[in-house]
Amino acid sequence: MSRPFEGVRILDFTQVLAGPYASYQLALLGADVIKVERRGGEDMRRTPLSREWAARNMASSFIAVNGNKKSLTLDLSKPEAKEIVRTLVADADVVMENFRGGVMDRLGLGYKALSEINPKLIYCAISGFGQTGPSSNEAGYDGKIQAMSGIMAITGHAEMGPTRAGFAVCDVLSGATAAFAVSSALFQRTHTGKGQFIDVSMLEASLAFLTTQVADYTVVGHKQEQAGNQAISRKVTANLFRAKDSFLLLAVNDEKQYRNLINALGCTQVFDDPRFGDWFLRKENEAALRAILEDALAANDSKTWERLLNDAGAPCASIWKIEEIIDHPQLTARNVMQHVDSPFGPMRLMGSGFQMAHGGGRLDTVAPAAGANTDEILIKAGYDAAAIAALRAAEVI
Repeated sequence: MSRPFEGVRILDFTQVLAGPYASYQLALLGADVIKVERRGGEDMRRTPLSREWAARNMASSFIAVNGNKKSLTLDLSKPEAKEIVRTLVADADVVMENFRGGVMDRLGLGYKALSEINPKLIYCAISGFGQTGPSSNEAGYDGKIQAMSGIMAITGHAEMGPTRAGFAVCDVLSGATAAFAVSSALFQRTHTGKGQFIDVSMLEASLAFLTTQVADYTVVGHKQEQAGNQAISRKVTANLFRAKDSFLLLAVNDEKQYRNLINALGCTQVFDDPRFGDWFLRKENEAALRAILEDALAANDSKTWERLLNDAGAPCASIWKIEEIIDHPQLTARNVMQHVDSPFGPMRLMGSGFQMAHGGGRLDTVAPAAGANTDEILIKAGYDAAAIAALRAAEVI
């Protein structure tokens, strides 16, 4: 069964995480993604997590978001490289880039120039703040956007100050937004025949995922504060609690779940305690209720409570580490982890975050070595062996 984007060709000038994450989602779904990198490859290939893998020019974070792609290396400052891009654009469906605003225009490879070659071209530019406005030329980095978007202001504990998320949340949210935008434009083109320019701002994409928090302020004037691990429901029993060995995140948000929790913990005395008669009283007497719950939770380890309480109808989870969750029986049953061969041995990597009845995302090939497909791509574009050799000698490719 064919995948949704088979036959779609993408020229991908993106680098680091937000853009590559976006094009990776489309590559999993069958798009032919040509990753255009500088000679030697982009910086993400050499992140300082492992000297061994950085020396291979294949850092793990690069591998994570560049599978199913082909690599073409070009020095875009040279006229011959720009001509190669123009040749490839004629048969491309999508161009994606995440330079600062105006960079591709100055290279002569912006939307206006490329759409004159291919009027049906969909051009997606991802940047920190978008292509217009007073901040359009500012660099956008995940930490900076976390700080500006309001994410850090509502993350962490009030007594400890703002905390950034434990992963590049704004990068991947922006990448997911860009992939959705490109998908939408491709669908629209099927009945209009028109290409278009897509302007993805990391700041705006991140705020779009904070839509309920934004409305809490714009509609009712509520100003968000850091609430630690408490759920946005602000229910006392939707928070982090200490068990015998570690912590347990309770997600008990309604009365039935609350009663299930109390019964399962054997704390039925609280049902007759006037301090805990409703959610307002429980909030007023949170410290007392927490003490009772944690005293009961101390009898078992967090994984045992996770099983017992979920079975009892009191939603909760222990704190799973990455190395644990990837082998969770639920993920194993659904074949979530993708298995792919590589020159360095078999690898297990994440693919799409959803499954389809047919034609879903699939990881076929590991991320390519820098320039691994340069000759193949140029030959298909009409360059012969002598021309390719000349380009290589001139350090164009």
